[in-house]
Amino acid sequence: MRSTQVPVGGLAALGVGTALFAVAVALDLRVGDAPIPEWTEEPGWTFAAMGLIQAGLGVVVLWHRHRHPIGWALVGLGFLWILDGLAQSYVRLAVFEQEALPGLTWVLWFLFRFTAVLPMNAAAVLLLFPDGLPRGRWRAAGWASLALMGAGLVLFLVVPSTQREIDASLAALVPGADTDPTSIEALRPVAEQVVTLSWVLGSVGFALALVTVIARYRASRDGERERMRWLAWAVLVMVLLIATSLLVDVTVLNSFFLGAALLVGPVAMVIAIVRPDIVSVENLLVRTLVYGGISVVIVLVDLLALAIISATLGDAFGERQVVLLVLLLAAILYGPMRLRIEGWVRRAVLGDRRDPYAVVASLASTLERSDDDGAQLGAVVEAVSTAFGLSFVQVEVDRSAGERLVASRGERPEHVRSFPIAYRSRTIGRLTLPSHGVRNHLTARDEVLLADVVRQAAAAIRSSQLSDELQRSREGLVLAREEERRRIRRDLHDGLGPSLSAVVFRLESARLTVASDPDSADEQLAETRDVVQEIIKDVRRLVHDLRPPALDDRGLAGALTQLAEHADAAVDVRVRAAIDGGLPAAVEVAAFRIASEAMNNTLRHAHARTCSVTLSADLDELVVEVADDGVGIAADARPGIGLVSLRERAAELGGTVELRCPETGGTIVTARLPLHGRMEP
Repeated sequence: MRSTQVPVGGLAALGVGTALFAVAVALDLRVGDAPIPEWTEEPGWTFAAMGLIQAGLGVVVLWHRHRHPIGWALVGLGFLWILDGLAQSYVRLAVFEQEALPGLTWVLWFLFRFTAVLPMNAAAVLLLFPDGLPRGRWRAAGWASLALMGAGLVLFLVVPSTQREIDASLAALVPGADTDPTSIEALRPVAEQVVTLSWVLGSVGFALALVTVIARYRASRDGERERMRWLAWAVLVMVLLIATSLLVDVTVLNSFFLGAALLVGPVAMVIAIVRPDIVSVENLLVRTLVYGGISVVIVLVDLLALAIISATLGDAFGERQVVLLVLLLAAILYGPMRLRIEGWVRRAVLGDRRDPYAVVASLASTLERSDDDGAQLGAVVEAVSTAFGLSFVQVEVDRSAGERLVASRGERPEHVRSFPIAYRSRTIGRLTLPSHGVRNHLTARDEVLLADVVRQAAAAIRSSQLSDELQRSREGLVLAREEERRRIRRDLHDGLGPSLSAVVFRLESARLTVASDPDSADEQLAETRDVVQEIIKDVRRLVHDLRPPALDDRGLAGALTQLAEHADAAVDVRVRAAIDGGLPAAVEVAAFRIASEAMNNTLRHAHARTCSVTLSADLDELVVEVADDGVGIAADARPGIGLVSLRERAAELGGTVELRCPETGGTIVTARLPLHGRMEP
C-alpha cells in the first residue's frame, strides 16, 4: 500500500549520514596523496558514498511504502557503510599524522572487527525482501542463518588478531594504538582455528540465507514472483560485474565494478518494491544474459587466441597486433554469437514465442492428427504453454447443448486474465492465462502470435464441433423420422383403426335392424356419430402434433397471440411482430415451439407480472425475444431440460439461443434463426 507520510526518521538518518560523509571527505582531503601503508590506501569517502546511496535508496522505499522493512534495512546497512568509510578516513589520518588520535583504539576495532557484521546485514536484507521475513518453515531457516552468522561474528570479535603485518605496521606508525580491545588472550594459541571457525559459521549462515531466498522464489506466485525476478536480475548483474573486475587489471575500473556490484542489488530491490513495472524485467533478464554471455565467450576466445600466439610466435607479435586481433575476433564473433545466444536465452526464459511459424506449424500438425474435441483442446493448451513458457493455461469451449469443455495445464494462480476465443464473430470459448510474471508479459508481437494460435485452434475446434453436430443432426433426423412414423403408425393402428372398424360394425348393425327395430338403429347411429367425433378429434390432434394449425390459419404472430390470450391471467403477455412476408415452414414451427416453451417457463417459474414476445425478421434471420420482469436465474444455475431443448431446436436450423439476466432483473431469451434470404413475399 502506498504511503502518504514523509519518512521523518529515514530523512533524519540520511541527514546524519550526509554529515558523516562530509567529515570523511574532509579527513581524506587532509591526507591527500601522502604515502601511507597499502592496507589503508583506499580513501574512506568511497565507502561512505556507497553507504549514503544505500541509505538514500532506503528513504525512497520508506517514502512510497511507509514502515516497509526493506526501507529501514537499507537505511541501516547504508549507515553501517558510512561509519565504515568514516572509520577508514579517521585511521588514514592517524597513520598520516603518526599520532594516536582520540578514540583511535575503538575506531580501529570498528574498522577491523565490527564491520564483519556487513555480510550479516546483507543476509538480513535478502531475507526481508520483498515484504518481510519468509513465512512457514523457511522463517526458521532465516533465523538460523542469522544465528550462525551472529555466532561467527562474536567469535571474530573476541579472537586475538592474526593480521601480524598490519599490527606491526600500525604499531610502528602510531605507537599506543590497540586493535584488540575485546579479544580474549586465552584464545591466542588457537587464534587461527577460531578465525577459521568464525569464517565457516559465517559462510554456512550466508549460504543458508541464499537457500532460503531461492526457496522463497520458487514458492512465490504472481506479484511476489515478479518482484523476486528483479533480485534474480541483480544477482546476475553482480556476477557479471565481479567477473569483469577479476579480468580487468585496472585499479579504477576494478573499484567501479565492485562498487556497482554492491549497489545493483539495493537498486533492484527499490525498483521491485516501488515501481516493478517501470521497465520490462523480461527484457532486462534476456538482454543481460545475452550480452553477458557474449562478453564471456569473446573474452575466453581472445585469451585462448593470445595464449596460442604467445606459445607459437613469442614476442614477435606486438601490442598493436594484439589489439587488432582482439578487435577482429570480437567483430567476427559478435554477430553470429549474439543471434545464437539470444535465441537460446529467449527460448529458455520466454519459450518458443519468438519462432511463430514453428508454433503454428506444430499446432496444425497436432490438430490434424486429433479427431476428438478433448484431444484438440489439450493440443491447444500444450501449444500455448510451450510457445509462451507459461506455468498455467486453461481453455474453455462452449458446446451447442449448453455443455462446457475445459482443458488446463498447471496450477491456477491467484491473478489471471481471459481472452475470448471467437469464430466468425461468435465467441465460442475463453483462453485463461496468468496475469503476472516475466513469461506472462505479452508484447504486441506476442499478442499477434497468440491471436494466430487461438484463431487456428478455434477454427479446428469449431470444425470438429460442426462435424459432430452434423453427424448428431443426421442421426437425430433419422431417429426423429422413424419415431414419428412409429407414433403415427401406433396412433393409426391402435386408435383410428379400431375406431373406424367400430364405425363400420355399428353402421352394418344399424342397417340390418333399421327395418325391424328403427329405434335401436337410431340409437346405434347416434353412438356411431359420437365415435366419429372422437375420430375427428384424434385426427386433429395428429395434425396439431405435426404442425400447429394456428400457424396456417393465423401465421406465427397470430398463433403466439392466441397462445397468449389463453395464458394465466396473472401475467400480462403481449406479442409484438415486425415481419414482412412469410416464413419458411421449418423456421415458423421452430420459432413457435421456442417462444411457447419460453412463455411457459415464464408462467411457471418466473413469478413475473409482465411478459413480452417480440418477433423481428430481415432477409438473413428471424429474431424471437421473450422477456419478463420475474426473479431471473442464478448465475451458477445449470441449464435445465427446457433451455437445452430450446438450444437444440435452434441448432437444428443453424441458429442460436441466448439466455441472459439483466442487472435490473428478469430474464431475456433471444433466439436467432437463419433465413438465408428465404422470406416469402
